Amino acid sequence: MAEGLGQALLQVCSRFHAAQALQAPGVELSYQALASQAQALAAQLREAGLQADEPVLVQVSNQPGDMAALLAVWLAGGVVVAVHRSTPAALLAALQQRTGARWGIDLPHPHAKPGLERWADLPPPPRPLLAGAAFIIFTSGSTGEPKGVVLTHSAFAGKLAQIDSLLHFKPTDRTLLVLNLSFGFGLWVALLTLLRGGTLVMASKFEAADFVATLATERITQVGLVPTMMRMVLSDPGLNPRIDQVTQLGHLRQILMGGELLGLSLAHHLRQRFAQSTLIDIYGLTETSTCDFFAFPADFAQRPGCIGRPSPQVQHRIADAQGQPLALGEVGELQLRSPYLLAGYLDAPALTAQAFVQGWFRTGDLARQHTDGLVELMGRQKELISRGGHKLSPVEVEQALSSHPDVAAAMVVGMADPLLGQTIHALVVPRRGCSLTVTALSQHLAPRLEKFKHPNAWYLADALPLGRTGKADRGALAALLSAGQLPRLAP
Repeated sequence: MAEGLGQALLQVCSRFHAAQALQAPGVELSYQALASQAQALAAQLREAGLQADEPVLVQVSNQPGDMAALLAVWLAGGVVVAVHRSTPAALLAALQQRTGARWGIDLPHPHAKPGLERWADLPPPPRPLLAGAAFIIFTSGSTGEPKGVVLTHSAFAGKLAQIDSLLHFKPTDRTLLVLNLSFGFGLWVALLTLLRGGTLVMASKFEAADFVATLATERITQVGLVPTMMRMVLSDPGLNPRIDQVTQLGHLRQILMGGELLGLSLAHHLRQRFAQSTLIDIYGLTETSTCDFFAFPADFAQRPGCIGRPSPQVQHRIADAQGQPLALGEVGELQLRSPYLLAGYLDAPALTAQAFVQGWFRTGDLARQHTDGLVELMGRQKELISRGGHKLSPVEVEQALSSHPDVAAAMVVGMADPLLGQTIHALVVPRRGCSLTVTALSQHLAPRLEKFKHPNAWYLADALPLGRTGKADRGALAALLSAGQLPRLAP
């Protein structure tokens, strides 16, 4: 049933009725207007015959009307399947077939007349898995068909409460949303802002100059980002005066980073440039309702590069391939257990069963826990490089490379080799105005990594390659290397 997030938001709208809930270029929406818009659309869904826990495709691109549409689906008893407005028609049709959704909603303007697009006459067969579901979120795996992650109202609302116990969202907050609402990170940032009575300032796309300008002009107090976005900001020296303005104004209290590894170099640089703001690195997965580990500044000072400590009610362990817990300091799979895990993968019971071992969710991420309690990621299981019989994590090499003062970012992949099985290929992005050489970087690695972990091939680029979700992507790097499209780094 749709009680939970829908009713909670409706109560907030009643409490903060005249306050500004949503803002976008040329559009402002109060909490009262948000509720009215959502209730009108919910009534239309009910009149159309929407059944309890039935999926509804909602097109989103960070517009105020998107939030009204999400709320409407929950108030009508449905399950939200959020898809970006840029999604190709063929892919949209495939998602409709997979979910069995009869209706789609596209409400880019909050004052537009509520309207539905009907795709089918008959509802999908009942699915017990969707009982009490809030979302079906399709993951963006680099290979294979995306998986439909089913998250319940109780799980997601429970995780939001735990997140807030650490981050303390306020009614006075003005949160800048540049992360899309079709992904878990964007959803929790948006929902938690509204559930606490704050204002959500929505940006339909990320452009570095506009982003920094908005931080200043809109008195933004917090923002959620993936590291790639901040690399774009810091790589443009022309934005330095604007960044100085943001820090001098002192409104920005929290920078929330997640979605990909932050990296030592970027973390250090961010803490220098945005010294008045608290940088918090967050680790989580769609399947866990996001936000399972938080690395606060004290954690970073104690152990740079760690993902910190688990959020409340999240249990973790490091296990071997047989599911046996490992000792402190040993590298194994990070596994999680909490009240906030997925209900399952849509129409895929076998896949759901494979995701768990002894009641623990298998993240697929390699990690190790140190004696101080902090956890450090070591890469993905499927990304391990096997070079001449030695297995190594690309993340370990990347962190060592990123600690060089002239390296802005680094990415490492293993490529097939007839002699060694795989060889190590490293892409480095220099800081603006700096030059890098293989010799200098090799010397930097010498006291930090065993020789067998040193790259066999080096490449240069202005930025890390991105996947379709806008995050740095190893699969994209491997494709560029296979096509011979990257220049070699000078000796």
